[in-house]
This record gives sequence, structure tokens and C-alpha cells, in this order.
Amino acid sequence: MEWMLMPYRRYADFSGRSRRKEYWMFALLSFIVAMICVSLMLAGGMTFDESGPAEPGGLFYAGLALLAIWGIASFIPSIAVQVRRFHDQDKSGWFILLGFIPYVGGLIVFIFMCIEGTRGPNRFGADPKNPTDLEVFG
Repeated sequence: MEWMLMPYRRYADFSGRSRRKEYWMFALLSFIVAMICVSLMLAGGMTFDESGPAEPGGLFYAGLALLAIWGIASFIPSIAVQVRRFHDQDKSGWFILLGFIPYVGGLIVFIFMCIEGTRGPNRFGADPKNPTDLEVFG
């Protein structure tokens, strides 16, 4: 749970480096929250009567409101953790703009998020996996 919430502790910190674990655990938390909100929306919107679908219920609007609040609260931390992942690979944070390339941009960013960071310190800071740069097996 610590890794899932770490991007919120470093809310608007666009400097430094982040491990893959931090990024993917945050993505997992976002996915879980989104699925809970969508489930609420489906449960609240699936009211039927003889004439067909009726007006969405209160659960639909509660799920929609929670999803909107989550999206707004997670917007800056998600960008920040993605920038720090690029920094971990010794790349500029501006690589995040690759996501705006139609059709393939999201795939390109996804691949970059899967790539391991550079070992040892780089121009963006110490290695988050081994901050003391200590070799265990020489």
C-alpha cells in the first residue's frame, strides 16, 4: 500500500527518479478505484421498468462524482510519477508528450514505463533501487 500512495506524498515533485514498482502500483490503485466507481455507476444505472431503462439512480451519480474527484486529485501525481519514471531512464520528462501522438503515442509511453531505469546515479539523482550505490556481489 505504501508504493500505491507514494505519488501522493510526492504530489507535484517532478524532480528525481521513481522505480517501476512505484509507477505500476499507482496505476494499479487507479485501476481499482476506477473499477469500483464504474461498478457503482452500473449498479445505479441498471434500473428498468416496463417501458425500458429508467433514470439513473443515486448510486450512478455517486460513482460518477467519486470518479471525477479521483481523476482531478490524481491528475498531477500521475504526470509527476511518469516524469520521474522517464528521469529514472536518464530521459527528459518532456518525453511524456509522446503520449499525444495519435494511435501509437500511448503504446510508446507504455513501453517506456516498462523499461528498467539506469543503474547507479544519473543526471536526475541517485538510483532509487540502490541509493547508496553499494554492490552486493562485486
